[in-house]
Amino acid sequence: MSVKKKFKGLSDKAVGWLFIGPTVILLLAINIYPLIYAIRMSFTNFYANKIGREPEFIGLKNYIKILNREAIWEKMQVTASFMFWTLLLQAIIGLGLALLLNRKFKGNELLTTLIVLPMMLSPAVVGVFWTYLYNPQVGLFNYAVNFFYDLGSFDMIGSSTLAPWAIVIVDTWMWTPFTMLICLAGLRSVPNYLYEAAEVDRASKWQQFLYITLPSVLPFLLLALLFRGIENFKMFDMVVELTSGGPGSATELASINLKREAFEKWKTGYSSAFAVILFVTIFGFGNVYVKVMNKIKER
Repeated sequence: MSVKKKFKGLSDKAVGWLFIGPTVILLLAINIYPLIYAIRMSFTNFYANKIGREPEFIGLKNYIKILNREAIWEKMQVTASFMFWTLLLQAIIGLGLALLLNRKFKGNELLTTLIVLPMMLSPAVVGVFWTYLYNPQVGLFNYAVNFFYDLGSFDMIGSSTLAPWAIVIVDTWMWTPFTMLICLAGLRSVPNYLYEAAEVDRASKWQQFLYITLPSVLPFLLLALLFRGIENFKMFDMVVELTSGGPGSATELASINLKREAFEKWKTGYSSAFAVILFVTIFGFGNVYVKVMNKIKER
């Protein structure tokens, strides 16, 4: 029997579901089931390393314990600070680079390729790479800083004051190209006749940027920051390879603390509750952000 005969008599909708059905089932198995299982475990005192011990239902005790722990709020504060500075720097530098590369000049394509290269690397590899760059004895970062301003030998990832800025610098270096590319797409979607009309009206370059360029690229910039905000809230591998959350807990993001609770202390029920709280937090902020972004796009 031919394939054509097999599908004969089926509606287009049925054929569509026949093709996407396996993918939907796979996504449900990979994403939805683990989420439901984690929510279920969050109401228990389950320890994954205690084989044979049945988990005991304890209600909201894990959630109450987490929300009342001062250490957890410190980790959330570190995460919020990391997100704020990386997103701010990526927005400013990314938009600036997009404005530069939107102009046609010799070597434009080569420069774009070189800027985008860090984004193609694995975050774990980037963390290891920058660990050597930050080395106070042989690292190139010290040499570069001292070339402009003589600070002597200093350890970026060994100082509790400098380490948070170390991970901000690395994340900004790696992911600013993403924001730049999104902004560049927004800039190239602006019709040229708007600028021509502005020039006829004798609008200055600053006025053209303020009233034409910025409103046009802003939705693209906000979309890029949404994606980067979600990813930075979950940031793990790059920071682990770079500082392991140290020195002390200066760079211990919420995701790193979650990993330690789940796979070092084996507090499965407790860590499941923590994971659910993180999920609800980013989901809630994401929804609010999307609503604000839609209102901006409607203006």
